[in-house]
Amino acid sequence: MAAASAWQQRALDRARTAVSTFTRRFGFDLARFDRGKLLGHHAITVVFDVGANVGQYGAELRALGFRGRIVSCEPLRAGFERVARRAAGDPKWTALHAALGDREGTQTINVSANLQSSSLLPMMPHHVSAAPHSAYERTEQVTVTRLDTIFGDHAGPDDRVFVKLDVQGFERFVLAGARASLPRIRGMQLEMSLVPLYQGEATYGELIAEMTGHGFQLMSVEPVFRDPRSGQLLAMDGVFFRP
Repeated sequence: MAAASAWQQRALDRARTAVSTFTRRFGFDLARFDRGKLLGHHAITVVFDVGANVGQYGAELRALGFRGRIVSCEPLRAGFERVARRAAGDPKWTALHAALGDREGTQTINVSANLQSSSLLPMMPHHVSAAPHSAYERTEQVTVTRLDTIFGDHAGPDDRVFVKLDVQGFERFVLAGARASLPRIRGMQLEMSLVPLYQGEATYGELIAEMTGHGFQLMSVEPVFRDPRSGQLLAMDGVFFRP
């Protein structure tokens, strides 16, 4: 047991060193970012919570003192029902039963045992082996729309908009469906994989390059998913704002 523990510690140390080198190279802080402070500093008035799960992100925003409008998009029936209940008593919180992507229509979503890892994309074996509870167990038909389609219904010309994407590898498709909206978005939070976790997803390097091309600057990152066997960081949230 002692030898195994020492091996795991060495693996964790290597992972920390690699992440530290990565963050120094790109010049940002690896820490849990203060959402309330960032939203306040940039005077955000509307947050699109895309991939809302059961509404925990919106609830956290309220707990942090955010008093602007929240638009939570959740495609799964079970998750949407819980988001809708949370939003029911809040006149500035809207729940939409839909996924966001690059086109309108209906698609089949893979539903994971933990719900949070559900995705419109196939899951890679590395993901399942690192988190067996994330394995798919069924499918569900869901409505898919584009951010460009719903943006004007919830954000006016004077609003300062922040978009949070927790879409399990579908980030590039959501961005493709937001071409007209992106110039009006002040900040974004994207979950970014360091290694492919879903088939066909864009990994962190591609997403950073795309966001930089749209005029955003990476301000902060937050680790979200590690391989518990090795300590390797597999995914992180990247927070981007326009300078």
